[in-house]
Amino acid sequence: MTGEVARETLRPRDAFPPEGEDRDMAPRTDSKTAKQDADQRSPGDRITVALIPKAAEELQRLQSETGMSKTDIVNRAISLYKFFQSQINANNDVIVRDGKTGETQLVRFL
Repeated sequence: MTGEVARETLRPRDAFPPEGEDRDMAPRTDSKTAKQDADQRSPGDRITVALIPKAAEELQRLQSETGMSKTDIVNRAISLYKFFQSQINANNDVIVRDGKTGETQLVRFL
């Protein structure tokens, strides 16, 4: 009897439908494998970086100002860097225009 209690305790309660009920699952209609599903849900590459003190302070300030996570801020920074790099590669200028005065400045990346 002790063995029966242990098995009963370890069995997941929702693994089987209550007696008299059927729990049908819709058949899978696409050709994706479980691994492909898992790959789509995975968060991507994880990295560890050592920030200089100024960058760490700026990251904290941005997090406070925007309410975004550090991950979101870093992901956006990489996207912006990619944009700027593509403009540089295409020999385009990056120009900032002051919304109040209309004054423009050429942005140079070193």
